Amino acid sequence: MNSDSNRQALLGNIKGFEKSRLKHTVTKVKQFKPTKQDIESEKEHKQMIEGIETFDPSKLKHAETLEKNPLPTKEVIAQEKAA
Repeated sequence: MNSDSNRQALLGNIKGFEKSRLKHTVTKVKQFKPTKQDIESEKEHKQMIEGIETFDPSKLKHAETLEKNPLPTKEVIAQEKAA
């Protein structure tokens, strides 16, 4: 019931509002110049992107992967279970 009365009061205030009480305002838009650090950061980012785009995969060398932690054999597992 309380929310209904609040709603009615709000609608009454909206309907009875006088537009002549409004004042014209001018909005100021502030534009900030980037700092030296912002410019340097953007240059580094652009250089990184250019490096990725111009990367030549033919310069990569083939690499063999060696497994340094091999899985135990069935015999080793059986010995551990027996122990």
